[in-house]
Amino acid sequence: MSEQPQPDEPVVTPTLTAKQAKRANATVVGMLIATGITLAIVLLPVLLNPYEKPQVRDVDVQAIASEAAPDAGYDPLAPDLPEGWTSNYARWDSGINSGVPTWEVGYLTPDWDFIRLTETASANPTWISQTTDDSVVSGERTTGGTTWQLRDGADGEAHLVAEVNGMTVILSSEADLATVDVLAEAVLQDLAASNG
Repeated sequence: MSEQPQPDEPVVTPTLTAKQAKRANATVVGMLIATGITLAIVLLPVLLNPYEKPQVRDVDVQAIASEAAPDAGYDPLAPDLPEGWTSNYARWDSGINSGVPTWEVGYLTPDWDFIRLTETASANPTWISQTTDDSVVSGERTTGGTTWQLRDGADGEAHLVAEVNGMTVILSSEADLATVDVLAEAVLQDLAASNG
């Protein structure tokens, strides 16, 4: 059984000697110094490497399309787009993995929206489903005088699919559909010119 202090006994408050108080304060000061040094080490590289705007990579879609044309057997799409649009890649895929040879171009709008253009002369329903990430047909959209199938992806990406002059074209983006319409109209003009 523990002893209880008697009411008349004085309560003893421990006091620190000068040496003990100095050691206690030294620990706090040391901790603050260590924290300051750690922050300086972490912040120094951040402050020495200021944020840089991303470099815009604008590939020459026309030139790459011309190189791909003999393999494709048709003139791959290289539409003229308004000022400020750029392309960060353009490539011919011979279809070794998918079984469907395709032409693909990645476009960036002036507002940094990304739109992927995919074109083929050998589309089939399975390939369209895979290319649109198994998206669901949600309706139609008329752009440039052509009716496009509108598909909504689970990830928020929309896909416009059209068959024009024996070619299947898919435009995929999370951008506003009015922005995608700009590319769709340019694509249709390019298809008309190549078949005219």
